Amino acid sequence: MHLSSNVSHSLPLPNNLDFGTLQALWSVFIEGTINTINMRRLPSRLSYLFLHFFAFCYYAQVTNQSSPNFTQHVSEQSKVTDRVSRRLIRTYQLYSRTSGKHVQVLPNKKINAMAEDGDIHAKLVVETDTFGSRVRIKGAETGFYICMNKKGKLIGKKNGQGRDCIFSEIVLENNYTALRNARFEGWYMAFTRRGRPRKGSQTRQHQREVHFMKRLPRGSNPTHPAQHKAFDFVHYPFSPRTKRIRYSAEG
Repeated sequence: MHLSSNVSHSLPLPNNLDFGTLQALWSVFIEGTINTINMRRLPSRLSYLFLHFFAFCYYAQVTNQSSPNFTQHVSEQSKVTDRVSRRLIRTYQLYSRTSGKHVQVLPNKKINAMAEDGDIHAKLVVETDTFGSRVRIKGAETGFYICMNKKGKLIGKKNGQGRDCIFSEIVLENNYTALRNARFEGWYMAFTRRGRPRKGSQTRQHQREVHFMKRLPRGSNPTHPAQHKAFDFVHYPFSPRTKRIRYSAEG
């Protein structure tokens, strides 16, 4: 038995078709099949088999599409604020490689890298924004967030919910950390040798001005050996079943 050319040949589907296009093609297949069945006046059982055959071909072509790109999915999700998970909050200081001092957030909303180790304004509270490496940084003493305006200048803000107050932590090959702004791609937090902020538009990842090292505030030493406790081994009594398993393993 010979069917017309509009239903007897199944054309391969391109990989870039969306779901709506596939539905439209499927409707054309069904309509062509029904028209052919009506013209040939095929028995109902044979018509049923033909419909199942074309349904199987359609399913095979749809499932043969390219596999999802999980790398792209993770990259996109890393740029979206996570408002469901609990925030991970850390406290540390940022040591500037160029100035040799620490980043500080002052009460007048100014930001520089002139603070000494242990200065109250050098203590920073870092809040995670996503499951990736995006963070918000604020001064523990003043409560102002470190943000970047459209001119590339670092400023302090009370409300740090904007993307201009979000930075991506990038660990470099030299073990320093660079902080790239989320709103202005390619602009980094940077300071000169005198500790003055540098415009983000003039920064690049390889420059020493954008390199920082995370340091715990003075007096914070949670990993002191004296605070470590020895492991306590709990000895549970053997039950009859445990004894049988042990003896069978030894035998």
